[in-house]
Amino acid sequence: MRTTLNWLLFLSLLGFGSAANAHCQVPCGIYDDHARIHAMLEDTKTIAKAVTKLKASETKTDAQNLNQRVRWTNTKEAHASHIIEVISTYFLTQKIKPADPKDKAGYNAYINKLTACHRITRHAMKAKQTVDSGVADKLKEAIDHLGTLYPKK
Repeated sequence: MRTTLNWLLFLSLLGFGSAANAHCQVPCGIYDDHARIHAMLEDTKTIAKAVTKLKASETKTDAQNLNQRVRWTNTKEAHASHIIEVISTYFLTQKIKPADPKDKAGYNAYINKLTACHRITRHAMKAKQTVDSGVADKLKEAIDHLGTLYPKK
């Protein structure tokens, strides 16, 4: 038994554990802001669909529907968490650089980007907490707004 546990621990350390999907924190210079925006918008569509499915099955109490409700809830949570992760590990740590308050235009752009990211993380948190379809709409609007702050080159 102890040998089996040791092997399981060893295998988990080799990479059979959870994988990190966020952008690396090495200054590689390989950034695709629009790919991140697009992925977060896909996450938002999934959240909206999960809310729709959860609402449609709210009166059904058979085992199969309860199972599906749990799966849709887990999916909604995972996609909201992914959005928060992208904002945290890509935009906030990689893309948004502090600006000198004396540089009014640069500082205002900095504050606008921080505010946009905060708005997204708040809506993503609300998406986890509720089954309100309006939250997914607000999340989409917030992500769309962030996309306007990173124009295509």
